[in-house]
Amino acid sequence: MKAEELRAVQSPLKSQYRDDPDSAAITLRAQSTLGEGITCKIDTGREIVEAGLHPATGGNGLSACSGDMLLEALVACAGVTLNAVATALSIPLEDAKVHAEGDLDFRGTLGVEKSAPVGFRTIRLRFELTSDAEEEQLATLIKLTERYCVVFQSLAQPAELSVTYAN
Repeated sequence: MKAEELRAVQSPLKSQYRDDPDSAAITLRAQSTLGEGITCKIDTGREIVEAGLHPATGGNGLSACSGDMLLEALVACAGVTLNAVATALSIPLEDAKVHAEGDLDFRGTLGVEKSAPVGFRTIRLRFELTSDAEEEQLATLIKLTERYCVVFQSLAQPAELSVTYAN
């Protein structure tokens, strides 16, 4: 896709959202269903993914780990955002790889140590870019990718969370 094509697709949406801000508020949804053993099934819209315990918490390694899926969502969102920003700014990219690593202390998850956090302590996002672009252009590309990546921003500035149940 070229910058003009991207603008042509996004321009009417941007106008609509300026004229009617409420139309820009969209609710995304995800759902899982309990599976066999200690797993759940997630319908991604493309296929069913079975998630289960990470081997460090007793899983067998055959099911997707939700922590891995979070990092995968981050690299997917950052990759799409990087590509869109590069396209919009006509920054040539020959190749790009996005890597995410996150550090966990499973003592918290397993309730072994109350002072150990449950969840990621740190997450590192790294881009490997092959491009003839100027260093300043690439710095702008990364800065804007960080700014507009939904998953990155959701992790950096957490959304208000709530939990309910029904029976």
